[in-house]
Amino acid sequence: MNYKHTYSNRKWVILTIVLGIFFIYIIRLLFLQIIDNQWDLKAKGNALRYVTDYPPRGLIYDRNGNLLVNNTISYDLMVVPRKVKLTDSLISELCIILSITKDEFMQRFNKAKAYSPYVASIFDRQITDKTHGYIEERLHRLQGFYVQPRTLRKYLTPAAAHSLGYIGEVNYNDIEKNPYYKMGDYIGKTGIEKSYETELCGVKGCQILMVDNLNREKGTFQNGRFDTAAIPGKSLWASLDKELQEYGELLMQGKRGSIVAIEPSTGEILCLVTSPSYDPSLLVGRERSKNYQKLEQDSINKPLFNRALMAQYPPGSTFKLVNALIGQQEGVINRNTRYSCHMGFAYGNRVLGCHAHASPADLVFSIQTSCNAYYCRTLKAILENRKVYKSTKEAYDAWYKKVLSLGLGNKFNSDLPYELKGNIPKSSYYDHYYGTNRWKATTIISIAIGQGEVLATPVQLANLVAIIANKGYYYPPHLVKAIGHKDSVNTRFQTKLHVDIEEQYFLPVIEGMEKAATAGTVRSAAVPGIRMGGKTGTAQNPHGKDHSILVCYAPVENPKIALSVIVENAGFGATWAGPIAGLMVEKYLKDSIERKDLETRIMNAVIY
Repeated sequence: MNYKHTYSNRKWVILTIVLGIFFIYIIRLLFLQIIDNQWDLKAKGNALRYVTDYPPRGLIYDRNGNLLVNNTISYDLMVVPRKVKLTDSLISELCIILSITKDEFMQRFNKAKAYSPYVASIFDRQITDKTHGYIEERLHRLQGFYVQPRTLRKYLTPAAAHSLGYIGEVNYNDIEKNPYYKMGDYIGKTGIEKSYETELCGVKGCQILMVDNLNREKGTFQNGRFDTAAIPGKSLWASLDKELQEYGELLMQGKRGSIVAIEPSTGEILCLVTSPSYDPSLLVGRERSKNYQKLEQDSINKPLFNRALMAQYPPGSTFKLVNALIGQQEGVINRNTRYSCHMGFAYGNRVLGCHAHASPADLVFSIQTSCNAYYCRTLKAILENRKVYKSTKEAYDAWYKKVLSLGLGNKFNSDLPYELKGNIPKSSYYDHYYGTNRWKATTIISIAIGQGEVLATPVQLANLVAIIANKGYYYPPHLVKAIGHKDSVNTRFQTKLHVDIEEQYFLPVIEGMEKAATAGTVRSAAVPGIRMGGKTGTAQNPHGKDHSILVCYAPVENPKIALSVIVENAGFGATWAGPIAGLMVEKYLKDSIERKDLETRIMNAVIY
């Protein structure tokens, strides 16, 4: 028997076992110390407290330097579940301080524990100064709890809620999209707060504190060697004019609708009024959730609904400006083209009616008097132009592209969150609805006067007027003009966008709009001493009385403001939208109101 050989095999077996055990220990230590950090967290949690240093959000100013949104200090009660010794005395004491029941206490504690036993999370947010004082006095008995300061928004005006927006606590979707945020953090939800979250939020810091077994702070860990300072958010200068915004909201009280005013030369939004609205301060503080529910459940007034960006209306007669421009560009009309109107446009056995005015009308007069027949004939000429296009569909597609170039039917993709695009139907829509090659100009004639399938948002209509004022170009409408410093221009919106209409074709449209203001349908918006151009619109509405619409700009010689006004269920554009537009122009260009009787009548009017 070869004992030497047997011993040799046994040696290798023992060596293999020893090495195996060694590697098992190595792997286990690797798992415990690097992969699974729970023991590290337990060890550090006994002696260290990691306190997040929340940076103040950037301030928001208006175009004139008036502060709109500031910050105020608030406090959250934090909890590290593992460090809490749940005793009846502790539960009772906190329930009394926080005015909650034992069941509420356990629900909050279990939620925090489920999030992480070792990482701090919010137990009670935005506690009062009085509650904060009570807790600070008793922290030595409340092991596992501590108070963390943070900043909350403070709105210095009750206006511009939809433009400024609000902040709210992050949800799981927010955290999934951006791991920078943790439960309990706040993020912009709407308006500027949402669009410029990256600039406004700043960068969180962290302070590491040493604590004893009684939860008392014993100074910073290693003299703050590993602390990081918070970086404040950047301030923003909004394009809004605070006084004009507040004035617009006063004029629109008791009414549903919107006012959008734009500076034509820059695309900067001067005011963005949605009515009914709400005080943004309601969505700050401990009552935020309760207030939000009340606002959300108001299905009649819908104060959270941003009509200026999201309401889509038939533009009515304001859309005639579009067809006047395209008709000229397509070569089917010019300023001398005259069409007769005998109280409307007859096609087949139907008549699209019109109001009484002199006939025939040329291009300028058709805008001045808002002739329906003129634009029905114009659209018909565009779509039946067989010298250029082989079919109605081909002509419509060319028309469609020019409408889109005028800022309709698409989002601007600027800094206007939740903006809707309106509706300019494609030819494929009519192919589907009527059948391919089974529709013609008279089939869709209602779009000639801004009815039918055509829809536009108030901001699109204001931008359309800005394009006319500029004679063929615009900058995307936007809410923020500077970031970080008032002179640091927001370069994102510096690209001039040209439309598919030559400059010369804007001149008769501008002339017609000015005559409408002096001796036509826009007289109700005219301001003494100011040259103005405008166009009324009365949008048919299946849900009640027609909507009152007016678009205008001023002064004609050097446009400073272009705006759209929509008053829902108010009838003719000249009746209510006109005076409101005129007062807004007067306020902005003259900084005062001379027509006090008109102002009082509008402010006191209730139109629902």
